[in-house]
Amino acid sequence: MLYEGEKTEPLGNGIRVIVSKNHTFGTDTVLIAHFSAPKKTDKACELGTGCGAIPLIWSREQVPAHVTAVDIQEEACELLKRSIALNHLEERIEVLHSDLLELKGKVEFGTYHLVVCNPPYKAAGTGILNPNQPQKIARHEMACTMDDIIRVSSELLNFSGRLCLCQRPERLSDIICSMRQYRIEPKRLRFVQQRSAKAPKLFLIEGRKGGNPGGLIAEPTLLIEKDGGGWSEEMIRIYGAYKEAYL
Repeated sequence: MLYEGEKTEPLGNGIRVIVSKNHTFGTDTVLIAHFSAPKKTDKACELGTGCGAIPLIWSREQVPAHVTAVDIQEEACELLKRSIALNHLEERIEVLHSDLLELKGKVEFGTYHLVVCNPPYKAAGTGILNPNQPQKIARHEMACTMDDIIRVSSELLNFSGRLCLCQRPERLSDIICSMRQYRIEPKRLRFVQQRSAKAPKLFLIEGRKGGNPGGLIAEPTLLIEKDGGGWSEEMIRIYGAYKEAYL
């Protein structure tokens, strides 16, 4: 069932997501879903799931053994529950309406193979606040900070479990410092540029819980567009069947 202002968007392989004015997703969501690539045996958690595009994108390839999708906004949780029912994924994806700072006793700490978050990009007290409350929460560190996200992720992960994040380049040093503070060692880093002549607009990072210090691999820069215009070949591959609606 769709309510006023809602629509479904195809993600490929028959998977669809319900989006609304307040809860939608963009290219960064698709990129972090691809970058994190869970195994089919993984127990995964997404913090701040919004409309739930990330676990649904995972599901178009191979559904992880179990996904806990957490969000503080009840409206987002109810939206995702309907998407899960639409795709008959009730046995694989669980929606948890909760503040991520209050997960103790609601989920089993130390058991997740993968935690993913597409966090607010603006630190508290910076940028112009959007008057729309859901978008304000999504874009600014109002309900939690990056340090909160990384600390809670460390509590959720088992030994050698992975944390995958995307953020703006100006937050890179903060994230690496915070990861190490909470025993997550950065192991993969990839910058994202619109075109080759542009500065990076985003980075994707993966850390390992309890990983040995050092060994960070900087992967080739991901270019969203070709210099002559149009999507890059890699972006077309990442979008996969989903590209039919957007390319």
